Amino acid sequence: MAIVEHRQVVAPTTQDLPHLGLALALIAAAMLRFWALPSGVPFAVQIDEPEVMERAIRMMRTGDFGPHFFDYPAFYMYVQAATGVVRFLFGAMRGEWSSLAQAPTEHFYVWGRAVTASLGTATVWVVYRAGVRWGERTALLAAVMIAVMPLHVRESHYTLTDVPTTFLVMLTLLLSLRAHERATLAGFVLAAGAAGLAGATKYNGGIAVLMPLLACAMTPALTRPRIEVMAWIVAAMVGTFLAAAPYTLIDLPTFLNQFARLSSEYRKPGIAEPVWLVYLKHLRIALQWPGSILVLAGLGLGLYRVLFGPARLKWVLATIFPLVYFRFVSNQNIIFARYLLPIVPFLSLLAAAAVVWTVDRMRRWQLPQPIRSGATVLLTCVAIAPPAYTAISFDANAAKVWTTQLAYEWVLHELPRDAVVWSETREFLLPPTIKAHYVKELRQSGALTFAATDAQYLVASSQNFGKYLNNCAQFTNECSDYEAVFAQTEEVARFTPTPDHPGSEIRILKVKR
Repeated sequence: MAIVEHRQVVAPTTQDLPHLGLALALIAAAMLRFWALPSGVPFAVQIDEPEVMERAIRMMRTGDFGPHFFDYPAFYMYVQAATGVVRFLFGAMRGEWSSLAQAPTEHFYVWGRAVTASLGTATVWVVYRAGVRWGERTALLAAVMIAVMPLHVRESHYTLTDVPTTFLVMLTLLLSLRAHERATLAGFVLAAGAAGLAGATKYNGGIAVLMPLLACAMTPALTRPRIEVMAWIVAAMVGTFLAAAPYTLIDLPTFLNQFARLSSEYRKPGIAEPVWLVYLKHLRIALQWPGSILVLAGLGLGLYRVLFGPARLKWVLATIFPLVYFRFVSNQNIIFARYLLPIVPFLSLLAAAAVVWTVDRMRRWQLPQPIRSGATVLLTCVAIAPPAYTAISFDANAAKVWTTQLAYEWVLHELPRDAVVWSETREFLLPPTIKAHYVKELRQSGALTFAATDAQYLVASSQNFGKYLNNCAQFTNECSDYEAVFAQTEEVARFTPTPDHPGSEIRILKVKR
C-alpha cells in the first residue's frame, strides 16, 4: 500500500511580513542604485568625482597616503584607494594590465561607484533598524521611502562623499539610540566613533556627534558620571576623526590653509535668493509635494513629542539633528542639493511616523474599515509612488546612450592623436589623447580667425549656440558671431538628440586652412 505524505504549507505570519518588506525594499534600493552605474565614465563623470578618484588612485600608485588636498577629509579617499587595489589585482589576473602605469583612472570608476551604491543600499537597512523604535510599520515605510528617494538614488551613482556620510550619520543615530537603551559607556563611545567617521568623510558629518551627546544628556541612569561620559564622547569622536584622516594633523599647516580658503569660499556672496529657501526648494523637488506635506506633518508631530512625550529621546534626535544641520548648510553660499542628503533619512522617518500616526487615529475614531484601508493605501502611495517614478526615470535616462557619449566615441576613434580641439562644452571631456582647450563660447573667439590659431577642430554644443540660433531676432550679434564660426569651419559630424539618444546637439567642426 502506498503511503502518501501530505506536506502542510505554512503561510507567512504577520511577524514575517516586515522582514519580507525590508528584503523587498533592499532589493529595490540595490536595483535603483546599481542600474546605469557606468553612465558617463570616463567622458562625463560627476563634478568633484575626479577630486576623490584621482587622489585615491595616486595613493595606490605612489604609496603616498597624504591627500595634499583638504576640501574633503581623506577617509573616503582611503576607502576608494583600497577598492582600487582590489580592482587592480582583479584586472591584473584577467590580463588587463601588467603594471600600475598601464591602469588609467577611468578603469576604477565603476568599482568605486559600486562602493557608494552599496553604502546607499545599506543606509536603507540602517534606517529600518533605527525606525523600529517607532514601530515596525514606521520603520518599513521609512526604509521604502529612502530606498526610492530620487536625490539619494542619484547621488548613490557617484564616488562622492555625500552618500557615505549619510550612511555614517544614520549609523550614529542607530548607535545613539542603542547607547541610550543600554546606558553603557561603550555604547556611547561606539556612537561617537561613527560620528567621527562621518566627519572624516565630510566635515559636515561631524555635526552627528550632537546625537550621542543628546542621548547621553537624556539617559537617566548612566554607569558613570554624565560629564565623564560626554568627555569620552568628544574624545572618541575626535580620535576616530584623526585616525581616519591622519594627515589633518600630520600636514597641519596645509590643512589649516586649505580649510581657511574653503571656508572663505563658502562665505562669498552668492545668489540674491536666501540659501535656506533654495534648499527648501531642493527638498520639495526631492520629496515632491505630497511627500513634503507628510514631512511637515511628521516634523510637527516630532516637535510635539519632544515637548510632551512619550519616548522623547528618539523624537529629539529625529527632529533636532536635521534642524541643526539644515541651519548649518543654509549659512554656506555654495549650494548643491546633495549637501542635504544627511537629513533626508530623518525626513523619511518623520514622514513615515506621520502616516502611521494618522492611520492609528482613524482606528481610534472607529472609522469604517473600507475608509481606513483606502486611506492607508492612499497615504502609502502618496509617500512612495511619486519619488519612485522620478528615481526610475532618472535611471532609465542615465542608461541611455547620450549624444555626449556618441560624440566622445567619435572623437576618440576618428580624430588623430594629439589633434588640437577647442571645445565650448564640458558636458563631456575630450579623451586624454587630444590636446583640449576649453572656452566658454566659441563665438567669443569670433574676433579671431581660427585658421590663425592652433585649433584644428571645434566642438560646438546647442547648450551654448542653441539659445541664440533659436531666437536670432533677440540675439542678433550672437547669431552673427556663430555664423562667422560656422563659416570658418567644415562640419564633419553632428549628433542630434532623439528619444533613444538624449542630450544636447553636438557638432564637430574642422577648421578650414
